[in-house]
Amino acid sequence: MRFGERLTAAVAERGRLCVGIDPHPQLLDAWGLPADAFGLARFCQRCVEAFAGEVAVVKPQSAFFEAYGSAGIAVLERTIASCREAGALVLLDVKRGDIGSTMAAYARAYLDDASPLAADAVTLSPYLGFGSLSPAIELAEQSGRGVFVLARTSNPEGGEVQLASTGGRGVAQSVVDAAARRNAGAAPLGDVGVVVGATADHGLDLAALNGPVLAPGFGAQGATVADLTSRFGASLTGVLPTSSRDILRHGPDPDALRAAVAQVAADLPA
Repeated sequence: MRFGERLTAAVAERGRLCVGIDPHPQLLDAWGLPADAFGLARFCQRCVEAFAGEVAVVKPQSAFFEAYGSAGIAVLERTIASCREAGALVLLDVKRGDIGSTMAAYARAYLDDASPLAADAVTLSPYLGFGSLSPAIELAEQSGRGVFVLARTSNPEGGEVQLASTGGRGVAQSVVDAAARRNAGAAPLGDVGVVVGATADHGLDLAALNGPVLAPGFGAQGATVADLTSRFGASLTGVLPTSSRDILRHGPDPDALRAAVAQVAADLPA
């Protein structure tokens, strides 16, 4: 099955909430864990136990694993495998973007069946040109995986580039339009998603996207359920609200984490 089909089925079964696994040092300390590969592994084990069997999508942030070198990458490999075994789709947050053979190598690392880091989808940066992402998008299509391309991110600095105009269109809107062209005709949903932050009015026309929208900024960064509805529409079709710190602060007890996930998921529109 294509990623868009698998995502639609997962959301229908488990709801639209995407929960991040962001093991930054402050959280490890708050959970009483050392800031090393052992603490990282314990942190991820508890996350998997608490919510990988409950939510449709889990989003590990690769940087927090890379910080510990090869030992951290080994933990990431196990976490991806464990989340998928629990039935969650894994969206690996890597924000890669490059050209030619380098982009093709990134694609093989995260989207090839033979790679131990292969996830169900990854985040990509289009700011070397949307066309530079073709090796990743094409491999994702071949392997039944997906990509989420940064369009209008939740960080304030993003507007310097994303709100600029090119050819009479805003840069962020041009990213959405390029993704829409890749998704044209796909049903029930295309495989090329976009990242649009939930923390501010984005001003984008998403009507023709026909793909998923990852909406970071929900929870700790300030976006509320009312914000999601006003910025993406009452039905939130295809939108994956993402919460990380606001849920992870309830750890390390798996039951408390699971209860936090359930509460947030219950508050979201169907």
